[in-house]
Amino acid sequence: MLRLFLFLATNVAILVVISVVFRLLGLDSALMASGGIDMTSLLVMAAIIGFSGSLISLFLSKTMAKHGMGVQIIEHPSTTLEQWMLETVARQSERAGIRMPEVGIFDSPDPNAFATGWNRNAALVAVSTGLLRHMSREEVEAVVGHEISHVANGDMVTLSLIQGVVNTFVVFLARIIGSLVDRVVFKNERGPGVGYFVASMVAQVLLSVLATMIVMWFSRYREFHADAGGARLTSRIQMANALRALQRVHEPQDLPAGEFAAFGISGRIGEGFSALFRSHPPLEKRIAALERMPS
Repeated sequence: MLRLFLFLATNVAILVVISVVFRLLGLDSALMASGGIDMTSLLVMAAIIGFSGSLISLFLSKTMAKHGMGVQIIEHPSTTLEQWMLETVARQSERAGIRMPEVGIFDSPDPNAFATGWNRNAALVAVSTGLLRHMSREEVEAVVGHEISHVANGDMVTLSLIQGVVNTFVVFLARIIGSLVDRVVFKNERGPGVGYFVASMVAQVLLSVLATMIVMWFSRYREFHADAGGARLTSRIQMANALRALQRVHEPQDLPAGEFAAFGISGRIGEGFSALFRSHPPLEKRIAALERMPS
């Protein structure tokens, strides 16, 4: 969950900055200087803005994770637990066919873990002190296998491409809507006015909500694959037990939705409409999917 939260937060920030820069440079106005929208130029601009945000977020993901979470990289293990962590990650990454990621621990009372990086051979896998404290080594090993599977499956790269595509359509459609509002509602025929800028910004916010649903759907879909990968690197029973351990720690507690969504490894933020914004499927569904796997 952490890798996704940091990626999305960075992507949104970059998207906003680039959009503002394009507007300050007058590129938005130039697209409609002739009294209409140049669709080809608008689509190119939207793609530049959309993919810039997601790709920059991808390349900065590991740095942002290290600094944002205060991850301490294990370079020279000082305890038997750190040595075991390095050996576990090395063994699983070799089995998964990827280069050994950096391994780190960050201070958090909650059981969390994440993997990130701009490609599968330059990744970071980190676990929280709470994870090491609340879970057995077999359960931690399964969680690490889950994160290694995210890396081996290239989920961050795929997420970046999907985010870039949805960003492009958000920017493109927001400008179209802004232009229509400016012309139809405000009867402005002299180029973009206040109505265009206000309507396009509002549309971009609303369309971004829909885009987030798409990205969250992809995240939920990939969690089942990462669970299956963790089961193959350890065992189906081991992976299911790790998820049950998360249930024991989290479900009885009344955690704030925002904190759970941002930092919880299993990410549960409610039912109904709010379920569309979950980054992770419910733990019971993930456990059921593992139980259906062949032994």
